[in-house]
Amino acid sequence: MFRKFCVLGLAISLSAVAAHAKEKRTIPPIPLTPQQTELIQKAIAREKVTVKAIQKSTPIVQTYIQNVRPDPKLYSVPVSDVYSLARVDFGKTFRASEYSDKRSSRGFFKGSFNYISSLTKAFHLTYSPTGFMDQMFLDPVSFDQQHYDFAFVRREFLGNVRTFVFDVRPKPKTGTGRFFGRIWVEDQDGNIVRFNGTYTSSDNDEVTRYYHFDSWRMNVQPDTWLPVAIYAEETQRSQSEKALGLRAQTHYWGYSLKLPTRESTNESIEVENAQDQSENSQDVGPLQAQRQWISQAENNVIDRLTQAGLIATPSDFDKVLEQVTNNIAIGNNLQLPGDIHCRVMLTSPLESLAIGNTILLSKGLVDVLPSEEDLAAVLSFQLAHIVLGHHIDTRYAFNDRLLFPDEATFQRILMNHTPADNEIAAKKAVELFNGSVYHDKAASVGLFFQQLQSRQKNLTALLTPRMGDSLIKADGSPWLTGLTQGAPKLDLDNLTQIAALPLNSHLKIDPWDDRVLALNLKAVPLMNARDKMPFEVTPVFFRLQRYQAAPATATQAAPANAPATGQPAADPPQQQQQPPATQDATPPPPAADTTTPAPQQQQNPQ
Repeated sequence: MFRKFCVLGLAISLSAVAAHAKEKRTIPPIPLTPQQTELIQKAIAREKVTVKAIQKSTPIVQTYIQNVRPDPKLYSVPVSDVYSLARVDFGKTFRASEYSDKRSSRGFFKGSFNYISSLTKAFHLTYSPTGFMDQMFLDPVSFDQQHYDFAFVRREFLGNVRTFVFDVRPKPKTGTGRFFGRIWVEDQDGNIVRFNGTYTSSDNDEVTRYYHFDSWRMNVQPDTWLPVAIYAEETQRSQSEKALGLRAQTHYWGYSLKLPTRESTNESIEVENAQDQSENSQDVGPLQAQRQWISQAENNVIDRLTQAGLIATPSDFDKVLEQVTNNIAIGNNLQLPGDIHCRVMLTSPLESLAIGNTILLSKGLVDVLPSEEDLAAVLSFQLAHIVLGHHIDTRYAFNDRLLFPDEATFQRILMNHTPADNEIAAKKAVELFNGSVYHDKAASVGLFFQQLQSRQKNLTALLTPRMGDSLIKADGSPWLTGLTQGAPKLDLDNLTQIAALPLNSHLKIDPWDDRVLALNLKAVPLMNARDKMPFEVTPVFFRLQRYQAAPATATQAAPANAPATGQPAADPPQQQQQPPATQDATPPPPAADTTTPAPQQQQNPQ
């Protein structure tokens, strides 16, 4: 009897200890001060306003995922990737219309609503069909003090914005799918400008429903903070040594998509008894008519792509691209029928294309190019197409051919050249490059394409063009092989050898009006081979600023590497990869023997 009593007493004691330990794990948060409580109440109210503002928009959402594997030397390397682009409507339910691939067999006007499901599969979010999209929101329905506990951490500046940092955790028995992490609340109006963490899963789940993420918002308009970028990361998904981790970036833009008004360059003032002595009074010959017809098709396509949120609105960075193109044209004494214009596609896949006399480079391509000569090489490829007369299909001069849903753009506007045309243009591009001021810098270009070839099998989504021309042939060799001769061997351990940069190394996007702006970065010394990260996804970090209206008068010219005042600072990854004292911190570094002028920096309403 005594033994039974002892065993029973021991069991009761152990139960009490276990219960006490369980209580210890849920230590109540330190009560907030009245000032902190007031700010949290503001944040709760402002979050409801932000959710409503998002519901009124149909932004473009771009998600790029790299599955990564541990590497003994480089820490981790990408082994596969997934890319998706869509316009998302949050009005009633999560609905995303994917920009269907041009090879898709789906009907033009059916659109595609599998964006969420396809990315869910990529994120392996089996039990959460909108798991990755939830990362735009803390809790769109129940973010309040009845469902969450708040604990003050510290004050912190994010750029020029002072914030109060709080840890947030759901109260017990409030259900799964609640936010668990940290929030940054700006101190003036109580807007949540950043939140970092995950969502709670059920203890019975065998597979994690949600992954960890870092979500950022930007002050895009007065009193309006909207999502701009999300970084997600899991270094290892299971205990298996062969398990893959992931790194992913989601970017948002197009909150205020507008078709740009094309300003006439032939304004006329009516003067009594005056006669028109300009070129407008002359008749148009057959060749001029043909060129104007091509120009009409070009303008129609450019406007439609801008309206679809795929091309950045005109910016000062276009002038940088145009000056590099002019350096090539002048060096080769090209007699072109008109000015060559350049624009930036807002998408990440590495591609370029020529639409009439306009050359488009994707933002992803610009970002990964380490030097001006690399930029000149890819511009030479499309300039060669223009010189050879590989012009746009003139059927787009009829605007009715461009009346289709945005998500069908990649199917309905076919801009890529044939392999035969690309072969001819590649030879011409090598000739143009060698005839320009960049002719003695082909070795750098060769390094870029070596790095590209080394990663091509693992980054098929990044290297697959959605509309234009690829950098590589079907067999994996680069089109511009002629520029790779004489290049040194790729050496990861040589820290002065920068073959390619990580994504988001050069440009940032204004998410409200879709302009691209050159980053103002300082050179960061490399410590080891891991710091190079060619073509890789990295964390994002923004130097936040409050919205500032642009002045009525134009700003004066500023150096290409100087930040424009009042710009929204989106200071992406601090891993800008230029060797010290050999590369500029901003793209493209002006060559010593060129006449590239400093672009004018416009005021950014951020």
